[in-house]
Amino acid sequence: MAEGWARHLAHDRIEAWSAGVEPHGINPLAVQVMKEAGVDITGQRSKHVDELKAIVFDYVVTVCDHAHETCPLFPGKTQIVHIGFDDPPRLARTAQTEQEALGHYRRVRDEIRDFIEHFDDRVATSRTRA
Repeated sequence: MAEGWARHLAHDRIEAWSAGVEPHGINPLAVQVMKEAGVDITGQRSKHVDELKAIVFDYVVTVCDHAHETCPLFPGKTQIVHIGFDDPPRLARTAQTEQEALGHYRRVRDEIRDFIEHFDDRVATSRTRA
């Protein structure tokens, strides 16, 4: 969802690449809630971080604690920014209904949107704390 929001909201200033330490594929519920918000992520695919090792990044944003803890080192002056969002698939496992599961995805979708909309401010804040 983060890659989708970055491409949708900030394509003129952020070149977004999404990858994980344990890619799981694109979740259909994530596709659904992003489509509800007007963002089509069906063209995205789940990639392993090793696929992107040749790219020099200014920032790597980890969006869950597991990724932050296991994030590999990146060459150059890459700044790691961690923002810990809840994991919608994990939350959805205990949902009693599909609507309850979708509620978890929608909440996290909206939190990610807010993060992307204020990315420049958040990055500046993280630099001053370093």
